[in-house]
Amino acid sequence: MEETKLTIEEIAEINPEAMLADGFDDAIMGMCVQFGAEPLVAYDYEKCINILTERDDLTRTEAIDYIQFNVIGAYVGLNTPVFIMR
Repeated sequence: MEETKLTIEEIAEINPEAMLADGFDDAIMGMCVQFGAEPLVAYDYEKCINILTERDDLTRTEAIDYIQFNVIGAYVGLNTPVFIMR
């Protein structure tokens, strides 16, 4: 089965209020839904870690600390993205 990826434009059509994590577009998995809530952007947690280690030359531990505090910890309301660990 061929994997397709939502574009930023498609995400905006689905939920114009959906927030993105700056610098992690390559880690977008798609969107997730929950009863009673608008669809949210879903990121691949490991891909985010890899982006930080490659792009910013961080160690894995530094990347995890950074993403936990500065990205996942940056909750800004109901449209804040989610991060999937798999």
